[in-house]
Amino acid sequence: MPRETDQVLARMVAEIEDRQQFIDGVLESAQGADLDEHKLELVTRARDRIDALNKQMGPIEEARRISGESSERIARIARYMQGDKQPPAQVEYRSAGEYAIDMWKSSLGDDAAKERLYRWGNENRAAAHQTTPDNPGLIPTPIIGPVVNFIDNSRPLVNALGPRQLPSLSFSRPKVTQHTSVAAQAGEKQELVSQKMVIGKLSVTPTTYGGYVNVSRQDIDWSQPSVMDLIITDLAAQYAILTEATAVQAFYGTATAGGTIPATPTGDQTAGAFWAAAASVFTATKGAGRTIAVASPDVLGKLGPLFQPYNPMNQQGEGFSAGAFSTGTAGSISGIPVVVTAGFGATNRLLLMSTAAAEVYEDRIGSLSVVEPSVLGVQVAYAGLFSPLTIEPLGIIKVTVS
Repeated sequence: MPRETDQVLARMVAEIEDRQQFIDGVLESAQGADLDEHKLELVTRARDRIDALNKQMGPIEEARRISGESSERIARIARYMQGDKQPPAQVEYRSAGEYAIDMWKSSLGDDAAKERLYRWGNENRAAAHQTTPDNPGLIPTPIIGPVVNFIDNSRPLVNALGPRQLPSLSFSRPKVTQHTSVAAQAGEKQELVSQKMVIGKLSVTPTTYGGYVNVSRQDIDWSQPSVMDLIITDLAAQYAILTEATAVQAFYGTATAGGTIPATPTGDQTAGAFWAAAASVFTATKGAGRTIAVASPDVLGKLGPLFQPYNPMNQQGEGFSAGAFSTGTAGSISGIPVVVTAGFGATNRLLLMSTAAAEVYEDRIGSLSVVEPSVLGVQVAYAGLFSPLTIEPLGIIKVTVS
């Protein structure tokens, strides 16, 4: 039962809060301007009332504290006066009447009765423990997206060359195989040198690459995320991987042998091999196109440590960063960009080439789909026509990496 002291203190606290809210309202209504005499008087009265209430609360609050401490002390003394008699280790009520009497005594404040009821409750309590295996139907299995799919479909070399649109299913590329000739005249009225121009052709027959998957309608409707999107994306990635490997391996197979980079090269040895290969490429293509290096990922692991990414002004390259290791342009050596590709399918592969010495042609069909009503399925395919073309084998130099 609440005491009158507690009720008085509660009323005073409520009034102080009310007065403070009143002051806040007056100040808010002024909107930052100075208070006029009337508002200032209202604020002053409210402040004086709060001060008076705080002065009144002091003695009352102290009296309530002393009363509370006294009650606790009396309760502790009462327990001591009961003696050292320990409650029985086990409580057993011989009848419902004994249990009812302890309930009554407990309501009157009898600590011994309370202790017996507490012990009896603990001894007779048989709690049923509920765990997650008991209700699997209520615990969903979340799917955390996106789908983890480690695949690289960037086509570094194909993108560096720039795929060209296929003009037809089969075509030829003209190439000068013999130039005209100009020489010094042997003497006045002597016949000039003469040589015809021969223009041959490089035949191109593209290959169709593609694949398909037959997906049930149920899988399409109920998968999350959509399995159809994942399948088409994966088919496109596999197409990109295969066409990149086709181009890389075709150019490596037609390349001209060049210099060698030793097993433990220095930066100068590596730069020397790049310069020598660049000279051969220039001789073959007369400076047409851009000179690039194409390397398998493991080769960058050998060349990268020779060219640090920090303060590269005194080294023959802008430096490579292992933290940014990926396919595509990774850095440069002697001004030649190094393109890393996984298309070689083997280790220790390095090419230096002119973009004018090789071409790639492509007609990407993309995704196609057809519904199969009899089996409630959708058949989806992805395909394209692709062909690499070596224009000048001498413009592609194969550097041996030990």
